[in-house]
This record gives sequence, structure tokens and C-alpha cells, in this order.
Amino acid sequence: MVTNNYITMNGNRFTKVEEEFIKKYHKHDVKENQCSSSLVKHIKAPVHLVWSLVRRFDQPQRYKPFVSRCVLQGDLQIGSVREVNVKSGLPATTSTERLEYLDDDEHILSMRIVGGDHRLKNYSSIVTVHPKVIDGRPGTLVIESFVVDVPEGNTKDETCYFVEALIKCNLKSLADVSERLAVQDRTEPIERM
Repeated sequence: MVTNNYITMNGNRFTKVEEEFIKKYHKHDVKENQCSSSLVKHIKAPVHLVWSLVRRFDQPQRYKPFVSRCVLQGDLQIGSVREVNVKSGLPATTSTERLEYLDDDEHILSMRIVGGDHRLKNYSSIVTVHPKVIDGRPGTLVIESFVVDVPEGNTKDETCYFVEALIKCNLKSLADVSERLAVQDRTEPIERM
């Protein structure tokens, strides 16, 4: 559905630019027993700064509030596996995750959960980071999409709502950390011609 400059996909509203990025970079093969969604966050910090946090597969705790500890097995490269400890309050304590794709030129990171004591089976996500002018200054558009199995006893809506809540929290924290670092960086406004 299109209304003015916004498009609705999976119940979420996106601008036409956001929709184009989602169509180009956020392709998931969604099976019958799975749910999928995309979320967007506008961050008042330049792309290089936001990407420097997102790309650190070995240090998700730098901005993900539910991660207490992360140990990477081997070097940071595609195929690397990390063991993540989750803070109390969530229905999990550990998650084993594999880096599926990392592109520093296009600013794309994809990961898959391969184990852990939680109900997020066959979970995979894609995060893309795009430049965007916000209030006349260099800013960033972050898009995170996911696909995951719907656990027995839950509906697709319940599963999507839960995962979206976690991602929204992570994206808000990413914005907070990035914007705090951007203030220290003192990025200059973009001059309009």
C-alpha cells in the first residue's frame, strides 16, 4: 500500500528510498513456518561512525544492551562464530552466531544463529547502513531485517513482535552510542548549493 511518500510492508511504514534499499539488500527466503520483518532507524551520526560499531561482529556489546559478553572463535571474517552471553531478563543465556556476510564498501552485515539456549531457531538477519542527511548534517539510515522460525505454541505475530522489540532496543542503543560519539567527533554541517 502506498500513501504519499510512504509504503507499508509487513505492517511497517517505509519511505520509497527505504523500500528500495529493503528490496535490494534485505532478501530472505521465508518459509511457511517463519516470520520476517524489516526495521528502520535514522541516526544523527555519520555512516563511518555507525558502521564502525555495526561491523564489529566480535563486539556486539558495544551497543547491544542485552549482550553481556562475546567471545569470537578465530579471526573476524566471513564464517567466524561468536559465543554470546545474554543478560538476565531474557528467555536465554547463550547464543552461538555465525558471520554470514560482511561488506565494508556497501556496509552490509549478515549473521545467522546456529545454536544456543533460546527459541530463535533458523534466525538470520541482515543489517545495512546508508548515508542520509539529517537536519543538514551527515546522518545514517540503518535497516535491519530478519527471518526466524515461529516456535510451537506461538503465532507469527507474537514471534515478530518479540524479535522486533529486541531489534528496536538494539537500534535505539546503536543510535544513542553513535550520536554520543558523533558529538565528540563534531561533524560539520553539509553546505547546500
